[in-house]
Amino acid sequence: MLPLIEKSIEVDVRIKTLDIAKQDIITKDNIPVTADTSVFYKVINPEYATTKIENHVRAVFNYTQGALRDVIGGMELDEVLTQRERISQEIRNVVDEETREWGIQITQIKIQQIELPENMKRAMAVQAEKEREKRATIIASEGEYEAAKNIAKAAELLAQYPAAIQLRSLQTIQDISHEPSNKIIIFMPSDIGNILKKL
Repeated sequence: MLPLIEKSIEVDVRIKTLDIAKQDIITKDNIPVTADTSVFYKVINPEYATTKIENHVRAVFNYTQGALRDVIGGMELDEVLTQRERISQEIRNVVDEETREWGIQITQIKIQQIELPENMKRAMAVQAEKEREKRATIIASEGEYEAAKNIAKAAELLAQYPAAIQLRSLQTIQDISHEPSNKIIIFMPSDIGNILKKL
């Protein structure tokens, strides 16, 4: 080094983390969301990082902010909420392509949080509740349908054996007679004796 002419600059080549503050973004279907992310990057060419860009940290920050807005702004809300990995990968590709020229490599992008407005959260909660009620109604109706089919089959079977109907009636009477306060009056058919003889 020549004194007063040249100077040394130390460049940290370890992986660094840069937190991108929350920002408001409008999705493709015009839903406002708030998102924040973290960038993991490292300097792979110290010479380029000092000669080709004045402040590579600030540049990475700005490019990531812009890429976050562009990627989420081109997606619908359902995609944004369910495809974080895809969002992270697309942002990484966009930013890494630009920063490579400065000797910077983007190793990873992490979407930390995606928030919805309160009114949207309430609307989604109401919709989810209605979906649960709908599923419960469908399940209950399917259960009733199966029970009705079983009752119809049992009725057909009992119709073939008149004595079985009488025995089933007696069993029902026995089941309800355990309560001492109940009084049961039984009207027996006149041909009960003949029916029992057939058993």
